[in-house]
Amino acid sequence: MTAQPGRAMTMREIREQLGHATPGVPAPTVQPTRYVVSCLPEGDDTDRHLFAIQVEYRGRDRWAVVRHGQCLTADGSWDWEHVPSERTDEWLAAHRFDVDTALRLAKEQAPLITVNGFTVSDALRMHAERSTR
Repeated sequence: MTAQPGRAMTMREIREQLGHATPGVPAPTVQPTRYVVSCLPEGDDTDRHLFAIQVEYRGRDRWAVVRHGQCLTADGSWDWEHVPSERTDEWLAAHRFDVDTALRLAKEQAPLITVNGFTVSDALRMHAERSTR
């Protein structure tokens, strides 16, 4: 009778055997914690950060839509973000979302940003003018 082959090694076991992983130490995890939402093109280092909204992970699968220290509510209003000790359950419920909702809200708000009287359209026009010089 021939010997039955053992089970196949996992990639983790192979890496440990080759010395590329430390036995007993779990593999690292990767988690996105921030998205940048902007109507201005990537590479516009002059104005893009001013016309950007961040979607930031805040724990427990909840995300905040943030711009210059303010957090967005589902109805589109912006409130200053409280220090953690002052955030009530009601405030958190109004300002924290699942990632899909947070990204949708940020995308809805991005075209509406105004900075010092300049709209997103103004910023795009100025970007195009700078690009042709």
